[in-house]
Amino acid sequence: MIKTAKYRPEFPARGFDTLETAQQWSAAFVRWYNHEHRHSGIQHVTPDQRHRGEDIKILDARHALYQQQKRKNPARWSGQTRNWSPVGAVTLNPEQEAAVKAEIQIKDKKGFVA
Repeated sequence: MIKTAKYRPEFPARGFDTLETAQQWSAAFVRWYNHEHRHSGIQHVTPDQRHRGEDIKILDARHALYQQQKRKNPARWSGQTRNWSPVGAVTLNPEQEAAVKAEIQIKDKKGFVA
């Protein structure tokens, strides 16, 4: 999310003048990030759409549209259409979570309580 914030055109190149300005900008950014920005990791839906379960209907509609367009103009498509299947669980740091789970398993085997 930080990288996305830094590359927003309205991100101040010289930083924020006040803490209040930074807080206001951050609040607006988080609203945009969660409600408007389509994330590639969740098939180009917003986190809000995914959280509310709307992603399945949206992705089904996209799949249907792609299939319709492929039938309408097959020469335009060299292979399969884009995979619009919903993705499973998404985490911020899957490698870190795997390391934590492995550590817990090691401690469990040694008799420590997790």
